Amino acid sequence: MKLQMVGCSYHSSSLEMRERLAFTPAQIRAALDAFRVRFPAAEAVFLSTCNRVEIYTAAESPAEAPQATAVEEFLAQFHGLEPHELSRELNHLEDAATVRHLFSVAASLDSMVLGEPQILAQVKQAYQLATEENSAGPLTHATFQAALKVARRVASETTINQRRVSVASVAIGDFARQVFERFDDKKILVLGAGEMAEETLRYLTDEGARNFTVLNRGLERAYELAGRWGGEVRPWERLHAELVTADLVVSTTGAPRPIVTLSDYLKLEPQRYQRPLFVVDLAVPRDFDPAIGERLQVYLYTIDDLRAVCEQHRQERDREIPAAERIVDEEAARFMADLYHRATGPIIQQLKQDWQRPKDEELRRLFNRLPNLDLKARAEIEQSFERLVNKLLHPPLESLRDEAQHGPPHGLVDALKRLFQLTD
Repeated sequence: MKLQMVGCSYHSSSLEMRERLAFTPAQIRAALDAFRVRFPAAEAVFLSTCNRVEIYTAAESPAEAPQATAVEEFLAQFHGLEPHELSRELNHLEDAATVRHLFSVAASLDSMVLGEPQILAQVKQAYQLATEENSAGPLTHATFQAALKVARRVASETTINQRRVSVASVAIGDFARQVFERFDDKKILVLGAGEMAEETLRYLTDEGARNFTVLNRGLERAYELAGRWGGEVRPWERLHAELVTADLVVSTTGAPRPIVTLSDYLKLEPQRYQRPLFVVDLAVPRDFDPAIGERLQVYLYTIDDLRAVCEQHRQERDREIPAAERIVDEEAARFMADLYHRATGPIIQQLKQDWQRPKDEELRRLFNRLPNLDLKARAEIEQSFERLVNKLLHPPLESLRDEAQHGPPHGLVDALKRLFQLTD
């Protein structure tokens, strides 16, 4: 039996290489089909996110498992790369290290943003695709189902997933949620079209927001951002008119001076009819005059306000990391022990079968010599023989179970095969 992971992540691989190795869902389906043709005895799950590309393989027999170099060659060939281009980019893990790594990934302990909720959904999707394509099997089913269980344990027994540590997630999850119960009916105004604007839009979308309007002095970038999120673009000159109808503003322009002054806001304030306005000012210098935050029904938060909460969450989250890692270690050890014990099933079954035959033969010989035994006496003798065989088998089977708690019991299995003359 062999489990392995071949892949790369943000820890050791560049963004450029991860982009070249990434799979779309359609590509994953095609890759799984091609992988199964090349390695028919192997199970496989392909996990592809913006931060990692990992191929998990499993096989009942190590001889039937694809070598790590073969998986690397497959990955390179599928993406039209030369294998030597990947030599320094990919990592290789086997068996217990693979299991612990997957458990950490699913529990979001290996994420760039620790505790991010998206990775669990991505692991589920990867496993589901492999199942639909008939590339998952007994070992990958057991491994990925255990990983999902570990993620749920970490989420329920620690608060690591509840501690938002990015400015955008704190702005929406901690502050905007206090003002708005829902986001699907809110008009979102985005000022600027950089990375911070996009990250905030991602969290807003997760919360159900659908109505986005983008204003940016450079129209090309505005159209690119709006196109990715299904939003609309308006010319910069409509800034004040859009503020009249907006419910939530995300401002990230980086202009040298405020783009909305107090006097600007006072002019448009009467047209808002005291509707709540939530402003996330992530620009440095600030885009909105701080005095606007003092106006009725205006909730204005700057990047400094958000960073303070981020740091507090980060400290609280970091205190939870040891507890989360203990869960991963505990579950990984339990899973590997169960896996190793399951691998001893065939030899246990063969031992019992081999000992059953002489027991049955001796019972037949005994009953032939004692033909006058009544049914009750025969049953008592049969039970005595059964208990004797079980007692004799108990020490070697107990030794197998104990050995499996600490790793593959290859040495003990080989010894039992020689001692009792067992055959494969």
